[in-house]
Amino acid sequence: MTNASLRIALLGLAMSASAAHAAPAVQADKLYQANCAQCHGAKMEGAVGPALADSTWIHGEPTKANLVKLIAKGIPDKGMPAWSGTLNATQIAALADYVAPRKGAAKPAAAPAAAGTNADRALAGFRLQKGFRIAVYADDVPTARAMAVSDSGVVYVGSRKAGKIYALVDENKDNVADKVVTVAEGLESPIGVTLLNGALYVAEFSRVLRFDNIDKTYAAKPQYKVVKDDLPSDKWHGEKSIKAGPDGKIYVPVGAPCNVCDKEDEVYSKIWRMNPDGSNWELVAKGVRNAVGLAWHPVTKELWFTDNGRDEMGDNTPSCELNVAPRMGMHFGFPYCHGGVVPDPKFGAGRSCSEFTPPVAKLGPHVAPLGLTFYTGKQFPAHYRNNLLIAEHGSWNRTTKSGYRISLVTLQGNQEVTTTTFIDGFLQGENAVARPVEIAQLADGSILISDDHGGKIYRVSYQP
Repeated sequence: MTNASLRIALLGLAMSASAAHAAPAVQADKLYQANCAQCHGAKMEGAVGPALADSTWIHGEPTKANLVKLIAKGIPDKGMPAWSGTLNATQIAALADYVAPRKGAAKPAAAPAAAGTNADRALAGFRLQKGFRIAVYADDVPTARAMAVSDSGVVYVGSRKAGKIYALVDENKDNVADKVVTVAEGLESPIGVTLLNGALYVAEFSRVLRFDNIDKTYAAKPQYKVVKDDLPSDKWHGEKSIKAGPDGKIYVPVGAPCNVCDKEDEVYSKIWRMNPDGSNWELVAKGVRNAVGLAWHPVTKELWFTDNGRDEMGDNTPSCELNVAPRMGMHFGFPYCHGGVVPDPKFGAGRSCSEFTPPVAKLGPHVAPLGLTFYTGKQFPAHYRNNLLIAEHGSWNRTTKSGYRISLVTLQGNQEVTTTTFIDGFLQGENAVARPVEIAQLADGSILISDDHGGKIYRVSYQP
């Protein structure tokens, strides 16, 4: 197996190690030791691949039929090989029995909601690591998308269908928003918000707006200035994210106006930046299908971003991506190569994936990674520091849904060490109770997660 298997378990999923039991006809424990232990540990504790001690299932329900299929076919884009050419049907069935949870095995306890909140029933199904708690920070934020937190603690949120910008204000500092103030309305899908020099920048389809001195004016329906008004207005991947970089520039991705198409010589499929007044529009990165999340490493100041993989190539390919752009003008493959390894069936002819910059991490097919942030606070345990939290919005057309979680990517330099689940339970059965979009950090080191499905903002805190 390859290093990509760091992000998957034996079947691209994680299971309870205590649930293992042998099949009678075949010595499944010996099969496991001979074929699986080198990646996942002799006792399923993890080695080159991750431990199988968690209870988070990524690729479907933990039924024997599903396990047999996944062992046999593998998950090639995540480094999981197909075992049907090495093991016979009886051996595969024995392995499926060996790693499957026993019937009646206890499910992991959900983290409790913080005392004093009116958390909805969905909270009971959210699963967090030990010591973490989740609560509703604000529950009246329709189609909540991007967030930006000011120095004074006001949380600005861009909406989608509502066409509004909200300000969430926690006046009594009890970690619950007391007011949800409408800052602006009647805008065209203003999903992107960012703060720079005391001003709030908002991205619509074709315009970037600026609200000056926002912390002092948000409650009075402030006027805005149009910073840029010539962005493409295509509806397919046309909504604009926006982020202020550490260089004082405003960064704006422009997605591909299609599932897959060649717009190499046009403004599409690229990340751009400009001065705060809209001048000096310049290329940052290209070959990017649909980047929604942007973040800068707190030490190196290098740009990291998520990219959503193309559709209509099946359930399990290609993978969505996590990328880093340490210099300007790098090409990340779209539309010629996907996930760093999959040539496009139409546009990949005559091109090689080796021409392009591969992703740092393959996050999985159709998981729709959106917002990401480097955790820099001191509230969470030390191993979270300077590592990435990513909001996986979740698949919309996959046979078995994937994503619907907050993942943690641990890095060593610019290389992925592990990708694990930080929070899941946003998908309960096949029903989405929440769809995470953006992650923002508060001054106390807790984080906020926006949910455009339920119109809520959740707060995640840690107490040993």
